[in-house]
Amino acid sequence: MKEKGRKVIASNKKARHNYAILETYEAGVALVGTEVKSLREGKASLVDAYASIDDGEVWLRGLHVPEYGHGTWTNHAPRRTRKLLLHRREIDKLLGKTKESSLTLVPLSMYFSDGKVKVELALAKGKQDYDKRQDLARRDAEREVTRELGRRIKGMRG
Repeated sequence: MKEKGRKVIASNKKARHNYAILETYEAGVALVGTEVKSLREGKASLVDAYASIDDGEVWLRGLHVPEYGHGTWTNHAPRRTRKLLLHRREIDKLLGKTKESSLTLVPLSMYFSDGKVKVELALAKGKQDYDKRQDLARRDAEREVTRELGRRIKGMRG
């Protein structure tokens, strides 16, 4: 029985706070058997993960997939470097953009798509502290406006 749809395994909530997302890509991940079993249990952490391009290949570093509980001596190393699977033209495009400007490849989320593990990879630019504060202030203001509109519609004020 083949799985359908999209089941999120892990997401990197801090990435959208620390980086301005410019473009996103979907990449497959080359995994070993016990990693897939551990991911099916929903165990993974993208906290310190990032991607880099070495010798024309994209690698995911810092991703933590804990060892599979029922695994034997064939178990995987939790923080090993994993290869990301992208088309050649996408890799060339990413390579050009990361070399020309100070852009970073950050994984936003990891999920199962039709039974295969995928990573949503973002081409991102690091935010300064004042940018982060401005974003928080804007979000709070928008939340307050929607709250006020909700109150007016309900007839509590106005």
